[in-house]
Amino acid sequence: MLLHIPDVLTPDEVQHAQQLLVDAPWADGRSSAGSQARAVKNNEQLQHDCDAATQIRAMLLRGLDRNATFFSAALPKRVFTPRINRYQGGSNFYGDHVDNAIRFAPDTGLRVRTDISCTLFLTDPADYDGGELAIQDTAGTQRVKLPAGHLVLYAGTSVHQVEPVTRGARLACFFWIESMVRSAEQRRLLFDLDMALLRLRQQHGETAETTALTGTYHNLLRMWADT
Repeated sequence: MLLHIPDVLTPDEVQHAQQLLVDAPWADGRSSAGSQARAVKNNEQLQHDCDAATQIRAMLLRGLDRNATFFSAALPKRVFTPRINRYQGGSNFYGDHVDNAIRFAPDTGLRVRTDISCTLFLTDPADYDGGELAIQDTAGTQRVKLPAGHLVLYAGTSVHQVEPVTRGARLACFFWIESMVRSAEQRRLLFDLDMALLRLRQQHGETAETTALTGTYHNLLRMWADT
């Protein structure tokens, strides 16, 4: 499932994040890549323990906590500590690669299975050329370039790349989710059911039918979830 989730960060939060990144300490992004990805990775990554990274991570995690659509789609069990990257000038692309299945987060001491990959855009599309996140799936290659503050969520198993940035700079947060529901098919069924219930309540209010279907949703979640 590839899903666009708007307004994870507010405009004020986006502006604050952009200000924090003006004089932030950047490093070679290849330092965090595996051997296969390192060969095709050419970007910059914010130093993980700097003040700007810490503040932006906190804003992002608060944004995720208040976003019901994100929770419904991801059913998060663990969130790998978000990182921030930049594409510009000579450090402007990340070729085709697949994310590592397991990531170790030194700050928490936990290993996170990367069921879901996420990118939160921090630069408006008008401010740079290129830089599309190109994700391969069964419908072909999907190219994603979203407004600042918006998030794209997609399968961690996908081959994907960031296409070359030819003008300006592309700033984004990236992270992974280990879901309570490991199966992508089961997560999609639960998400579709949850969204259908939301629309039914908006149209008809709470009814005996929506109550019964809500019970079905939670019974399926009980059956499939690993907490």
